[in-house]
Amino acid sequence: MSHEMQFYINGEWVDPVVPHPFDVIDPSTEEAYAKISLGTATDVDKAAAAARQAFETFSQTSKQERIDLLKRILVAYKARYNDVAAAITREMGAPTALAQQAQAAIGVGHITQMITVLEKFDFEFMQGTTLIAKEPIGVVGMITPWNWPINQITCKVCPAIAAGCTMVLKPSEIAPMDAIIFAEVMHEAGVPPGVFNLVNGDGPGVGTALSNHPGIDMISFTGSARAGVLIAKAAADTIKRVHQELGGKSANILLDDVDFDQAVAKGVTDCFRNSGQSCNAPTRMFVPESANEKAIAIAKRAAESIKVGAPTAEGVEMGPVVSEVQYNKIQGLIQAGIDEGATLVTGGTGRPEGLNRGYYVRPTVFANVTPGMRIAREEIFGPVIAILTYKSEAEVVAEANNTVYGLASYVQSADRKRAQNIARKMRSGNVYINYPGGDMNAPFGGYKQSGNGREWGQWGLEEFLEIKGVVGYEAA
Repeated sequence: MSHEMQFYINGEWVDPVVPHPFDVIDPSTEEAYAKISLGTATDVDKAAAAARQAFETFSQTSKQERIDLLKRILVAYKARYNDVAAAITREMGAPTALAQQAQAAIGVGHITQMITVLEKFDFEFMQGTTLIAKEPIGVVGMITPWNWPINQITCKVCPAIAAGCTMVLKPSEIAPMDAIIFAEVMHEAGVPPGVFNLVNGDGPGVGTALSNHPGIDMISFTGSARAGVLIAKAAADTIKRVHQELGGKSANILLDDVDFDQAVAKGVTDCFRNSGQSCNAPTRMFVPESANEKAIAIAKRAAESIKVGAPTAEGVEMGPVVSEVQYNKIQGLIQAGIDEGATLVTGGTGRPEGLNRGYYVRPTVFANVTPGMRIAREEIFGPVIAILTYKSEAEVVAEANNTVYGLASYVQSADRKRAQNIARKMRSGNVYINYPGGDMNAPFGGYKQSGNGREWGQWGLEEFLEIKGVVGYEAA
């Protein structure tokens, strides 16, 4: 039976209180291929009540019981791996290889990492005669985005399970199909009724209802800074914990000792991965003034070598962006870059040649960008990179930090100590030196308007815990 028009509440697939059909669009064709129902505050009430009731028993489960549950979730997820990947390709346009090797794969990574973390985690320890206990915060409302959908679901759900929390998930209504599959995974794994609940919906409907709900103890949100502000305000009246991972405008600093052929090309391809729809994408490339022309030429070649097309086509590296709204926003910012006097190196407005349908964006490189331009300040969330120049290390550090965001920074240098020195000065939650491999236990989150709190590994687990001090637990 298809569950697309249903919600998962208290261990069962249930119909909405009042159906609100909503088309799910394939961004490669601009056509609807499925329908979901948008929920309401009444549906949230039902899910929150189920989660509250389940919390009474699930919060008292042993660490080993929760480890065993995560292991069952991992087995069930692997059995649906190809379904998850295919859903992500269809709903948000990720090329098949990216969906298989990264988008779906990171779900396995988060579940596996949380099992490892939980096996070693101490929820209680003595501090003198006081017992320090780390306990589940309660019922968590989770609001997740469309750009790396299963990543954000698993990096919230898994630590919440590990902590002993119960939850209500609202995935993005734009890319909801992988979340429906994930709910089926949770059911197949035998997650106790009420521990995990899924209510589809939009921000004004379900997102607001979760944020201001008196029966929900914490909101964990990933998305735009604009939406983050609204969620924080909605949550304020109930003084619930608000954990947010928001936008970014990440700097990529290339020092003068790098191999520019490698560093520039890798910076461009990393920026354009996932069609540029990553909050930590290295969108501002800083190069020494003396290397500007060389960097421009390399960036042009790298951008023009990227194969754009239907996400299921052979060899495609970049699919469409997720929606018409996103496409129009990107087009407007590309035009702003042209209007404000940046040098359009390659790309520009409109679709790539030969693609007349779908939300495809031309891989775009701007050079001679100045810090005041919109393309240097605003999160574009598309395949657009801005090249800026600098004269000194002090100048580039200042300009890299000159942003309201602080999610990630990148530093490239042949001298690791030099790169480390720059990294210490970056006002961002993550700094990546010389394009490293991933670390599933590294804290992920941002400074400033990039949010608060951290996700991934042990850092993510800590976010779902309260700290209790039992004074006089033992006699002196």
